[in-house]
Amino acid sequence: MAKKVKKGSTWDEIGEVIGTKIKNGCCEGEVKKNWFSKGCSTATGCGGAIYGLGFLGALFYFVTTATSFWAIVIGIIKAIFWPGVIVYGILKFLGM
Repeated sequence: MAKKVKKGSTWDEIGEVIGTKIKNGCCEGEVKKNWFSKGCSTATGCGGAIYGLGFLGALFYFVTTATSFWAIVIGIIKAIFWPGVIVYGILKFLGM
């Protein structure tokens, strides 16, 4: 049986109780399964790394070619969305 949080508990005790509840729920199948995972497995973050590299490359390009403050602001916004635009273009080219 899991411990309960008592009044006046420290943050460490609260974290331990929450962690135990998550762990027990995952092992008992109570945690909702996502479309990308089976059970308790964690995502590797590979897609995030690829997006991050695309973001940094686009940010470097747009900021270094900017000629004013507002061009830098627009460049940052473009850098955020640029990897998604590229993926859209690739999928459109492939006919998906």
